[in-house]
Amino acid sequence: MDYNSIADKYSRVREKDWREFDFLFDQYLSPNDKVLDLGCGNGRFYPAFQKKNVDYLGIDVSSSLIEIARIKYPEARFEVSSIEMMGDKSFDKIYSIAVLHHIPSEDLRLKFLKEIKRTLKFNSTLILTVWNLKEKMKKRSLLDWFRMDKGDVLLPWYGSKDTYFHCFNLEELIQLGKEAGFEIIDKGEILVGSRPYSNFYIVGKSI
Repeated sequence: MDYNSIADKYSRVREKDWREFDFLFDQYLSPNDKVLDLGCGNGRFYPAFQKKNVDYLGIDVSSSLIEIARIKYPEARFEVSSIEMMGDKSFDKIYSIAVLHHIPSEDLRLKFLKEIKRTLKFNSTLILTVWNLKEKMKKRSLLDWFRMDKGDVLLPWYGSKDTYFHCFNLEELIQLGKEAGFEIIDKGEILVGSRPYSNFYIVGKSI
């Protein structure tokens, strides 16, 4: 998915953070932490970071979303960048909210997490969430079963018919975090809204 092509529509729908996620910031952020918001999008979670008075950097590969974030929060630091561009042992906390399920193949997802570990200081923390897309697996076509890995699905997404998602379960997410070298210190499911939408999360310590 090219988020540049849907940036305006996406930002209108996802203008504010989710209150159900507040505990991820309240429990794991400390004042003056050097924090990376990895895949920050339009910056909608920035107010949650701001409340904790952290040293914040938001990055995303979508230049259009970063432009929107800069307009909304001109006092914050946002950059068009990726985790591979970050320096070794640079951050106390890294947040990756709703990014990992867009990364195709287990090898690339593991590489992504290892890059996060590289950029975290020793004994620092990753806070990561993915969508629970179990119900979406029922939409897989017969062709999808043959051409994609287990758990992969192509779904309509803001006008695109074939946007890639990986449908995690919590156990798989935990195992991937461990393989990347994290000690998992918290994990669970977050329900958002009245429908509700389900998200899985892990909190990993870089050791």
